[in-house]
Amino acid sequence: MENKKVLTTKQLVLVGLLAALTCVGSGMRIKVPEAVGTSAFHLGNILCALSGILLGPWLGGLAAAMGSALYDMLDPLYISESWLTFLMKGAYGIVAGLVCGKNWGYGKAVLASVAGALTYALLYLCKTFFYSGMLLYGLTADAAWANVITKLPATTFNAVVAVVAAPLLAIALRKALKKSRLLIN
Repeated sequence: MENKKVLTTKQLVLVGLLAALTCVGSGMRIKVPEAVGTSAFHLGNILCALSGILLGPWLGGLAAAMGSALYDMLDPLYISESWLTFLMKGAYGIVAGLVCGKNWGYGKAVLASVAGALTYALLYLCKTFFYSGMLLYGLTADAAWANVITKLPATTFNAVVAVVAAPLLAIALRKALKKSRLLIN
């Protein structure tokens, strides 16, 4: 007999809930205009790390990817890059979930948040250099690197905020989810 893994209703609801929260958190932003494009300080990365920690790598990655890509699809400025956001933010949640594992505490949640944030920052800065800089805007390599440098403050700020906030939220939410028998990871 073939052993098929079926998602439960509880899992689907939690993925949808965290995807919706990620979309809303991504919308809570302060846009910073730059020479080429914009950058933003936002809360979406906290929810991407939290998704991976609470739901595990695959469901957490899916929630992070769907919520972030949905936000991009709702903003004409970002809609053309929503597919890249899906992949990059999905990687954020997957890495956080893989590092965190099943039996986790605050320390593992911090490590998971750091790993997810570093993964996303690297992917985002590579996208900024190659896709946005050289392909879309036709910048030279030097100009594309300059564009990457302008993204570093917001990228670093978003990563640090996620590393601080996601583990604290995860610990608080885990207690409530466990008590209500909704914890799946």
